[in-house]
Amino acid sequence: MQTATSPDAPQGVRQVVIGPERDGQRIDNALVTMLKGVPKSMIYRLLRTGQVRVNGKRAKPDTRLVDGDTLRIPPVRVAERPDRQGPPGGQVAEVADAVIFEDKHFLVIDKPAGVASHGGSGVSHGAIELLRTARPQEHLELVHRLDRDTSGVLVFAKTRAGLIGLQAEIRAGTVSKQYLCLMLGHPSKAKFDVNAPLLKSVMQGGERMVRVADNGKPSLTFFREMEQYPGARLMQATLGTGRTHQIRVHAAHIGHPLAGDPKYGDKEMNKRFREMGLNRMFLHAAHMSFELEDRSYSFSTPLPDDLKTFLDVLAVKGKRLVYSRDKSRTDF
Repeated sequence: MQTATSPDAPQGVRQVVIGPERDGQRIDNALVTMLKGVPKSMIYRLLRTGQVRVNGKRAKPDTRLVDGDTLRIPPVRVAERPDRQGPPGGQVAEVADAVIFEDKHFLVIDKPAGVASHGGSGVSHGAIELLRTARPQEHLELVHRLDRDTSGVLVFAKTRAGLIGLQAEIRAGTVSKQYLCLMLGHPSKAKFDVNAPLLKSVMQGGERMVRVADNGKPSLTFFREMEQYPGARLMQATLGTGRTHQIRVHAAHIGHPLAGDPKYGDKEMNKRFREMGLNRMFLHAAHMSFELEDRSYSFSTPLPDDLKTFLDVLAVKGKRLVYSRDKSRTDF
């Protein structure tokens, strides 16, 4: 993408030549990423009043950009926030060093726990903002998301084709995603499925809550025992669908919530685990694989050191640990 200003254009007007990375993208979504800090309401007003043009013609919000188009962007003045700061250099370096794969379409990181996928809801900078700071000359888009406390495989697109292609595969259910999690108690089976519809709601403060409900969306998780520990089991969870908080809610639904889960977990057990060194939810995105453009992609990351260390401590110090809230279901 190249930017030029014509000699007779009003001061501040930009003429941007669209590159292949934005081919097929809606113009409103493109402007949101190109005009950082500009409210969406202003972007739609610019479009509505004809100040944004493509190849000299007025554009609607749903206009699709094409490689080689010339996009006219008018001057936009945004009030600077006096306390506006860039992300801390340590966080930028941490995420930049977490890259495990890269090609022309994708960049994949082993996301550290505690780093959000993107900014918002009280989070100034997520993984996507940190990577854009580390690589200011590159076009990066977040393909999917992980909860802030969840570590592991997180994929970013470097091209429009990669973004659209992989998101289409995710919607089609052809992407394989496997997680490692620690379930409280002892499930009655070493291998089982949880098929329970999930309904998402947003609380007054903006917090997302998910529950099992008959009018929810179909949701399916495959669980398999990996290792046994006092009062808990290390499980592999494979997603049959990709709903918000799916593994966490399905685990709680059958009476075996995830260790350290602050929202759907057991408060008393979480407290005891914190005393043993578990300072976050035990959920790790261990593997993701898919096929795109006749190529097979497969990404895997091991359990991070904090979770491995906790398992070692649990094996020794948790011998008398019992999950007393016996709510285990046998109809799953």
